[in-house]
Amino acid sequence: MATVDHKDDKDRLANEQALHQEDSSIGALVHVTEEDDRRIRKKTDIHILTLLMVIYFLQIADKTIIGLTAVYGLRRDAGLVGNQYSDIGAIGYYAQIAAQPLAAFLIVKIRYRLFMPVIVICWAIALCGMSASTNFRSLMACRFLLGWFEAACLPLFSVITISFYRRSEQPLRVAAWYSTNGLATIICSALVYGLAHIRSSTLYTYQIVYLFFGLVTFVCGCASYFWLSDGPDTARYLTPEDRLKAVERLKANQQGIKNTRFNVKHILEMVTELKFWIFMVCAFGVNIGAATSNVFGPIILQRIVGFTPDEAVLLNMPFGALQFIMIIVSSYLAQRFKAKGLIFFLFMVPVVVGVALLYALPKNAANQGGLLAGYYMISFLFAGNPLLVSWMGGNCGGQTKKSTYYTAYNAFSATGNVVAPYLFKAADAGIYYRPALQAVMAIFCVVCGLIVLQVFNLIWANKRKERQRVSMGLPAKLVDYSMENKYSEQSEGAENAHDSRSLDEDLTDKKNPYFIYIL
Repeated sequence: MATVDHKDDKDRLANEQALHQEDSSIGALVHVTEEDDRRIRKKTDIHILTLLMVIYFLQIADKTIIGLTAVYGLRRDAGLVGNQYSDIGAIGYYAQIAAQPLAAFLIVKIRYRLFMPVIVICWAIALCGMSASTNFRSLMACRFLLGWFEAACLPLFSVITISFYRRSEQPLRVAAWYSTNGLATIICSALVYGLAHIRSSTLYTYQIVYLFFGLVTFVCGCASYFWLSDGPDTARYLTPEDRLKAVERLKANQQGIKNTRFNVKHILEMVTELKFWIFMVCAFGVNIGAATSNVFGPIILQRIVGFTPDEAVLLNMPFGALQFIMIIVSSYLAQRFKAKGLIFFLFMVPVVVGVALLYALPKNAANQGGLLAGYYMISFLFAGNPLLVSWMGGNCGGQTKKSTYYTAYNAFSATGNVVAPYLFKAADAGIYYRPALQAVMAIFCVVCGLIVLQVFNLIWANKRKERQRVSMGLPAKLVDYSMENKYSEQSEGAENAHDSRSLDEDLTDKKNPYFIYIL
């Protein structure tokens, strides 16, 4: 362990010296060709993206298996009564909300290569603890710890993604690891089904399942230490020359690289910006919808659409596949057309239509096809979170501000997951949960309106940037090479190399005159 750390320190020192020599050479620039760009991106996908996908899949799996183990007797075997099962499901989200301030601080202060393995190993231990739990109190404690240690996962993964990739590349990379939501729904169902057929005289089914996932997560957490790198400037899978080129190809992002100074001014700036609050309310609304389908999907299929319990379970399985498809397609379109706001809006409109169908259509056999179509249209909402993550990341600069953005996003997302179950009241089952459907439909109408508002807000912000540049004697219009689908060698020129001090000084998007907001 010490040998590896010593080697990292030597590499970091050598790399900093090389960067210093580059900056001190008048007019010196690292030359990056399109072939260099492709090679570095491919290696980054292999070493960084694959790891993010595996770990995020495990994090989603941890949330998925509680519902699956409930089918195989968790409530009976652990002696749960009343609303205790619901409390166990919700406690993790409360823990996530509480942990966000600490997570924001630690993401800035601790190296990614150390932080990720620690939190993954800790939540693996919490999972193993659940396999040893036999009552409500112990399950609550382990679920709280699970949520606490998973709290930094999404913000950490988001910051890592924008640290290694150009802004044009970020939507599909975020989609790649976030799409494991859908894969977890499908794969975990098959795994739990198989594990449930193991006969044991000492362990209940839920204990076997949690022990299996806990051990797999523990092994992956340990392996992540040897696989992950802290940033493109210290990437161990690149040669020293390619590390310089990896940093150079990201300069057009105008978002800087890893900085360990926690800057409170970044947070104050963030909370006074309209765009921050629009993003947060959208995150809250989208995750109310996501929790609705995750927790009440089979109930909707049974009580509203009119299927039997077995049919409801079977017809809910394709929902995982639809989640995966919507995430990938929406993120591809956002990258292809460089219009995250527009694609986000277009994918939220079908959600409003789908909920409206569930609300308005008569609940009879003649309308069963239309009601089922309405339910499946809700799957479009899963495009929302990855688009939000990449849209926020592309419009935020400064290390502290970025990490706090994502931890705040995670807190609002968790709040949405907490609120959603309270909308669907047991007393409303006889009227097909009409008040809940009304609330969800209204929330997504508000989300659509906020997306439009955000687009105009960012257009205005870019106009303000132009005035800021003119006041400094700079050109008003700049070409945003970070959003080009292919790397352009022109981005090495003076126009987009700009002043490298804007990167070194950890400037926020508001302070950096070269920053260009993306729509």
